Order: sequence, then C-alpha cells, then structure tokens
Amino acid sequence: MIAIVGLGNPEEIHFKNRHNVGFMAVDNIVDNFKLGAYKTKFQCKIITSKINDIPVILLKPLTFMNLSGISINKVVKFYDLDIENIIIIHDDLDLKLGKVKIKIGGGNGGHNGLKNIDSHIGPNYRRIRIGIDRPYNKELVNKFVLSDFDKKEQNIIQNLLNNISKNIENIISTNNISKIINELS
Repeated sequence: MIAIVGLGNPEEIHFKNRHNVGFMAVDNIVDNFKLGAYKTKFQCKIITSKINDIPVILLKPLTFMNLSGISINKVVKFYDLDIENIIIIHDDLDLKLGKVKIKIGGGNGGHNGLKNIDSHIGPNYRRIRIGIDRPYNKELVNKFVLSDFDKKEQNIIQNLLNNISKNIENIISTNNISKIINELS
C-alpha cells in the first residue's frame, strides 16, 4: 500500500496559499482518478482506493502544516506502512516556481512540516517537492508562503499538478526516480 500525503493548512483561508500546494496536488489526483469523497479519520481527510490496481491512501492532515507528523504517524501505525511507501507532496522555497524534484529521504531544508514528520516517522520517505519560489527578503518568508498564487502562477501550478496526476502511476509503481523526474516539470 502506498500513502500519498499532501501538506497544507486545513482552514479555508489557506486553500489557495503557496504552502497548500501539497493539498492541491492530492485533490488533483483524487479528481483526475475519480477516487470519491474524503472521510475524516486519524486527524486527516483520507481516501483509500486503488490507482492502476495499486492500493493507495490519499491524505491531507488536518493538524496544520507544522504538526503534520501527528496524523501521518497515526496512518502509518494503523495501516502498518513501510516508510519508503509514503510519498509526501510539499512546497519548496528553494525551487523556482513550477519546478519539481523527487527524492527519497534527506534533510528538511527548514520546512517545519517536514521537521515534524521526521520527528514522528523518520526522514526516509519519498518526497515530491514543488517549487514556489522564495521572496527576496528573508523576513517575508512566512507571509510569502501564506499568500495566494497570482493568476499567472496559478496557471503554471495547475499545469504542474496535472503533470503530477498524469505521472502518479509511474511515481507509485517505481523507485526509479530518474525515469519520471523529467516528465513532471
């Protein structure tokens, strides 16, 4: 079983924020594959289904970004998931807008959501990092990640989310990251 986790904040005022691009990606996958409606369980919105005959769990933690590890850990324990079968989709300030990188394990790059996940389940999960750019002034980072994409940026992100959905079958069925990375961005 593969868990696909989108990171974000659950309040409606955050739905279109840069920080919520992980939620947007999971919603896009759910819509494109017509996987049904979310249920609330384990402090997250969750869907269990199949993509290309592979059992999947799609989830969006309701614990807010910086406490994402709490609900993810509950899902990991309940379903007895291997850490390498968890895919976390999240925003990344260090990537240009619309760029994607996929990797297994590694540091958290100062991302508080990843820090919390690492403290609950360890760092060796798969990651889909979606570039959101970085503000010029370091003091503006918090305001920046909680701001919405402008119209031009929304188009770039929507195309990227569609590419992730289009390639999710390859992503969940292989650990050969280099095979799929060029198809995403």
